Amino acid sequence: MPRLSAGLLMYRIKDGAIQVLLAHPGGPFFRNKDEGDWSIPKGEPGPEEDLFLTAQREFEEETGLNPAGRFVPLKPVKQKGGKIVHAWAFEGDCDPTTIRSNTFMMEWPPTSGQQKQFPEIDRAEFFDLETARRKIKSAQVALIDELEMILNTN
Repeated sequence: MPRLSAGLLMYRIKDGAIQVLLAHPGGPFFRNKDEGDWSIPKGEPGPEEDLFLTAQREFEEETGLNPAGRFVPLKPVKQKGGKIVHAWAFEGDCDPTTIRSNTFMMEWPPTSGQQKQFPEIDRAEFFDLETARRKIKSAQVALIDELEMILNTN
């Protein structure tokens, strides 16, 4: 069975343009990476956990924001490693500089025997759609494309 992940794609309309909130992964491996490494806030479900509830929980854990509003399901996408990402879009707004993520522990530096704590996401930003398509993981571009199609037909 493939690994699953669930997340939320928050968007806003600013000056007539659609912008989406993307998260940059925390930790030392992503410190100097940018284009193609951002993601929607997401995570893996627990055993028997509902995917939509997982998406809401993960968004709150990774941003410190309580997602609310009308949630629109998007078609799942399959990432390069085989993980299937289920996502929902919703309209919202925030100051990305106030986002506070949960943390994880890992051995750092490698083979040092020292455990260090890192945020799951080290920053988040709103991007226009063109920029977001460059920043986000390639498989997740389809989520942005579908959101744009939905918003332009309403």
